[in-house]
Amino acid sequence: MSATPPDNAIFHVEDVVFRYGAVTALDGFSFKVNRGESVALLGANGCGKSTLLRLIAGLDEPQAGTVEVGATGGAGTTDRRRHIAYVFQDAHLLPWRNVLENASLPLELMGASAGQRRAAAQAALGRVGLADAMDRFPAELSGGMRMRVSLARAVVTRPRLLLLDEPFAALDEITRQRLDEQLRALWADSGMTVVFVTHSTAEAVFLAQRAVVLSARPGRIVEDRAIDLPDERPAAQRATPEFARETRAIYAALERGEA
Repeated sequence: MSATPPDNAIFHVEDVVFRYGAVTALDGFSFKVNRGESVALLGANGCGKSTLLRLIAGLDEPQAGTVEVGATGGAGTTDRRRHIAYVFQDAHLLPWRNVLENASLPLELMGASAGQRRAAAQAALGRVGLADAMDRFPAELSGGMRMRVSLARAVVTRPRLLLLDEPFAALDEITRQRLDEQLRALWADSGMTVVFVTHSTAEAVFLAQRAVVLSARPGRIVEDRAIDLPDERPAAQRATPEFARETRAIYAALERGEA
């Protein structure tokens, strides 16, 4: 695994093969994302979307091929992971720690001082609308609030690459749309690269600059589509004909991928 991908890519996956026992999730898969992009991954269950995120994060290693990551400025796996944040489907909060303590955990593990941890966690929580909930515990939070804490915890280290695996899938539609808006604002303000897995065509169109649709297992790219919408996307954008056009195009690619 190399720390210097080509061109302006923050990572480059080349001819990757990954198997779970006898099951092949990815077979000769190639994919790259440039710095500062927001990219959605869509496809049927089991097509390798989550596997791809884990490979990029360094949580798994491919049986063949390469995953070149340039998120860090250092070649080591520890340094690479320090600059990559991962948000899972479940918030995975520590129930005995309050919101502020949960959000500051990555900095604590890095050895930051108590003052640094507190200031950074307060700022991250403020950015996701939880400035008034810092002393509450996970059991006192709604599902949407718990995911906000998880998102704040992910960005508290100011990562260069943010990976998200369907983090809002279990939430009601209104809460999900609000979190999508907050995530888009975080991406626009920070300049970080965002790659996220979703089954929602509308979420992909609202959040992403590119939508990458994978076929059924083993995953291959059916379509890599640039979203033809302005970078500024207010909530009202969802009601426009242009938005509907993009969601239809992604849905058609999903149908081709399952054919």
